[in-house]
Amino acid sequence: MRPRPVIALVGPTGTGKSDAAIGLARELGGEIVNADALQFYRGMDIGTAKLGVGERGGIPHHLLDILDLSEEASVAAFQAQARTAISAIQERGRLPILVGGSGLYVRAALDELEFPPTDPAVRRRLEREAADHGTAGLHQRLAAADPASAARGLDDRRLIRALEVHEITGRTFSSYMPERKYQQRSLQLGLDLDRPLLHQRLERRVRTMHQAGLLGEVERLLAQGLRDTKTASRAIGYAQFTQALDGTCTIEEAIEATTVATRRFARRQVTWFRADPRVRWFDSTDPCLVDTLSAAVRDFEGPPAT
Repeated sequence: MRPRPVIALVGPTGTGKSDAAIGLARELGGEIVNADALQFYRGMDIGTAKLGVGERGGIPHHLLDILDLSEEASVAAFQAQARTAISAIQERGRLPILVGGSGLYVRAALDELEFPPTDPAVRRRLEREAADHGTAGLHQRLAAADPASAARGLDDRRLIRALEVHEITGRTFSSYMPERKYQQRSLQLGLDLDRPLLHQRLERRVRTMHQAGLLGEVERLLAQGLRDTKTASRAIGYAQFTQALDGTCTIEEAIEATTVATRRFARRQVTWFRADPRVRWFDSTDPCLVDTLSAAVRDFEGPPAT
């Protein structure tokens, strides 16, 4: 029998993807693979809206709590882990359901996406050059080596990455840009809702996180080294509540700043996923949402092949 397809449930934060995925998994015999980069981290629970074990409806969840704070999330590593988890689910005759709003991680799992190699020594040298002499020379070098990437107006981090890739591979950074081509049979289902309603929901969610103990969670993580991390310390909610603990803002100001940052993040997510014409969109307020999504998956999957 051919393996069951990969189903990806995507869209902006706050649209109910986690709950919808559980409902879908119950209906269709599925297991869930996490594609939210911050939910990889152990201890980052309240601020990432990570479902507790008792909230997962008995559905197996994969790739949650796989990193310590000191570790850096890697899209390339996630690609290998996600595909391993997906294959194992398919081998059990179950339906893999990829869930998350981290757009690049979703694409890494689904698409034929090649990641360029890295060389820490080359990167450090380029970073020192930027620190000592500025980035004007680096921009000129990139314009000569990779005009397509240079024309994108890369920030300093991506500028250095583009030069690193060209130096160690001889290929342009732009040559690694992926096509929208699935690595295997896949269906993306997008959840969205009207902006005013989404904004209200996000504000309520941030306040609920505060009531659930986000400040205490951040305090515990700071004791574990949160401040020294590159990714986790800048995560929405964690950065703002760290400022509150430092006394540079009030709790109410931290709540408001987190709400604003979350809304901006949701807009970026909508832009990312709307740019992919393969995503089929659904209203997350539909009272029959799980039935509607299940019907879409059954129609896509078709009768079992032999």
